[in-house]
Amino acid sequence: MSENLIEIRDLRVSFGGKEVVHGINLDIRRGECLALVGESGSGKSVTAHSILRLLPGKDVQTQGSIRYDGADLVTASDSQLRSLRGNRIAMIFQEPMTSLNPLHTVLKQISEILITHKGLKNRAARARTLELLELVGIRDPQHRLNAYPHQLSGGQRQRVMIAMALANEPELLIADEPTTALDVTVQQKILELLIDLQQRLDMSLLLISHDLNLVRKIAQRVCVMRGGEIVEHAHCQALFKEPKHPYSRMLIEAEPSGHPVTSEYRHNLLQVDNLKVWFPLPKPLFSRERHYIKAVDGVSFELKKGRTLGIVGESGSGKSTLGQAILRLVDSEGDIRFANKQLNLLNQNLLRPLRRQMQVVFQDPFGSLSPRMSVQQIISEGLLAHGIGTVPEREAAVIRVLQEVGLDPDSRHRYPHEFSGGQRQRISIARALIMEPALILLDEPTSALDRTVQKQVVDLLRDLQARHGLTYLFISHDLAVVHALAHDMIVIKEGKVVEQGDAHSIFADPQHPYTRELLHASSLKVPERPIDAVLA
Repeated sequence: MSENLIEIRDLRVSFGGKEVVHGINLDIRRGECLALVGESGSGKSVTAHSILRLLPGKDVQTQGSIRYDGADLVTASDSQLRSLRGNRIAMIFQEPMTSLNPLHTVLKQISEILITHKGLKNRAARARTLELLELVGIRDPQHRLNAYPHQLSGGQRQRVMIAMALANEPELLIADEPTTALDVTVQQKILELLIDLQQRLDMSLLLISHDLNLVRKIAQRVCVMRGGEIVEHAHCQALFKEPKHPYSRMLIEAEPSGHPVTSEYRHNLLQVDNLKVWFPLPKPLFSRERHYIKAVDGVSFELKKGRTLGIVGESGSGKSTLGQAILRLVDSEGDIRFANKQLNLLNQNLLRPLRRQMQVVFQDPFGSLSPRMSVQQIISEGLLAHGIGTVPEREAAVIRVLQEVGLDPDSRHRYPHEFSGGQRQRISIARALIMEPALILLDEPTSALDRTVQKQVVDLLRDLQARHGLTYLFISHDLAVVHALAHDMIVIKEGKVVEQGDAHSIFADPQHPYTRELLHASSLKVPERPIDAVLA
């Protein structure tokens, strides 16, 4: 038996006659983890999707050979591919919300695989589904069986996708950015899970990722891709110790770095006291007692103007709900004081003039930008809604903010699908910036971006904060990004704050076991902060 499970030779992939993968060669050995790394657009996902012929569109042309178990998958019949997909070769996709069926429960989606491929009966399929959900770290899996995808957090949805992929114990698992949406502790658990399964089942793993910290922990060999070509192929330790290609060195060094900007402001812009967001559960039959999901449970903090508060915690900890409550996007109890106005006492009409001072940048720029609107329309939409400026004045403002965020003003007549992920996030930032806000809520704004692009966005956010005296609420599970941006930090677990204070002090000497667990999982080394940043 050959040691290679998959052999790819001279693979070329074209879309509409334009070649995007240029004659690559690689082997996936039995029982090993091979990582494909590179920036967005490098061709790594196209290469992986070619194995099961999952590339979209009718104008796709694939040349070369991809051999698996004696068969060439490039020329295999549809019936041959159907017998492989989800059975002997499984795949975890990057965006679970678009991969999961919104009309089916978690139980139905996982058990359907077990019934189809394993021939299990309903009761056995349900029991195995529970085992899989426990395996991938879903809390209280019994109560998640009948949940729909929209009722789960991003991290929980990704774990359901992983459970589906592992259901049939495949020979090859293709993991396309499997931990992009996950917090660091869950990333660690998923890595440990994948390593355990790989060893126990002698499973091969093809890992596509831009997260080199993840690759370093799990991969045996690494192929670095750029522009549809493999520019370096090496054993993992050798690559990180002494990369040969300049592009490999750039990727390894592309960690968010630097320190929070110096802030000279001393007055509070935002003060939150005993904030609660409780979601009522259906009342049990014959019971008078009402139960609640305590998404946010008694959170209090102060935030001075010109500073950044990092809000960290695992998926489902209440981070995003807290941010939405502060902006009055969900109902809450407790006091929220912003710019000396008590927001929780204002109705929507009185709150409307303050909306322009409180802006938000979401995690997924593609999902938050309307595909039917041009960049000009997207960015100026807030000005139009508040009746600010004439048409020429609004266009001039769009040109100005596009220049500020590092985009060509001439691109304002294009549409979101014509931009890369990093460019779309810059458009989202420009949309918030044009309103001249005092506070911007940044909800996981870099989690879906390559490390090199993350570094650029972090530098941009710091520059804008220094120029405009902006105040940020920065929600993230990426502690490297939080360390580079945040002056202050709160750590949330199950809706409660378990630790808060100066961010650098928490990173240097965490007091709570949960905080230490987060830092350990992130493998973050905390450098000394300059004196001026400490005094800020």
